[in-house]
Amino acid sequence: MTENTPPKGERLQKVLANAGFGSRREIETWIKAGRIKVNGQLASLGLRIHGSEQIKLDDKLLKPARLSAPERQVIIYNKPEGELVTRSDPEGRATVFSRLPRLKSGRWVAVGRLDINSAGLLLFTTDGELANRLMHPSQLIEREYAVRILGKVTEDMLKSMVNGIELEDGPARFEHIVESGGTGANRWFHVVIMEGRKREVRRLWEATGATVSRLIRVRFGPIVMGDRLFAGRSRPLEADELKQLLQAAGLADERGGRGARRPVPEKGRRMQSSQKPAGKPTRGRRR
Repeated sequence: MTENTPPKGERLQKVLANAGFGSRREIETWIKAGRIKVNGQLASLGLRIHGSEQIKLDDKLLKPARLSAPERQVIIYNKPEGELVTRSDPEGRATVFSRLPRLKSGRWVAVGRLDINSAGLLLFTTDGELANRLMHPSQLIEREYAVRILGKVTEDMLKSMVNGIELEDGPARFEHIVESGGTGANRWFHVVIMEGRKREVRRLWEATGATVSRLIRVRFGPIVMGDRLFAGRSRPLEADELKQLLQAAGLADERGGRGARRPVPEKGRRMQSSQKPAGKPTRGRRR
């Protein structure tokens, strides 16, 4: 690059994500919807900015101070059933954001989603780039769920979900399935999946003819919810937890530092038996 070559700048969605406006994917949908303008013109995907532009979101000017990256914060939230992972709902239903701690700068970005009928672990961060990396399929980050199934589950059903099932949006499979007890017609299983597609865990079970009566996420990568975080409550990650999460995302401990090498997922990683529903046995069969 010569001295007369202008700097390439940063992609608009990355700048806004780093400033905590949302994940890169979310901001890309805003660009496509025409919600963002740069110097009076509708923004386009791939547009690079250099810091001197006027940026408007929904016709509101974003001040330069708001475009600087806020201090990185990450919290874990135990989502109860009945809450939506959205900032507002036209029908007035409860949302997870109404219970999160208030921020002095930036805003919380959800790392993935859980549907209204699902519960359990959700991560939120002020760092949009971190959120983007944690959600990207290339990072191969495990998600573990406790699933209660109503009715009979056969060996063939379990094998098919481990071997892979073709869903409407492509093939899907569980890395592991562990039986974890139950009484009567209800049986509990713990499953591990590497993706975060919409309702993927439910759809895999339903593809075998099973009925999911309860779904709880208990682990996201190295982060385990634990049994001391009550539904509707949140807590900041401990220093060791944050370090492990940044390593899983391929980021250094300090913002702007060199990215750590992403660890290879542990094949056959031990399931989180501490997350089994109360009163359910912790022993089970791994597949």
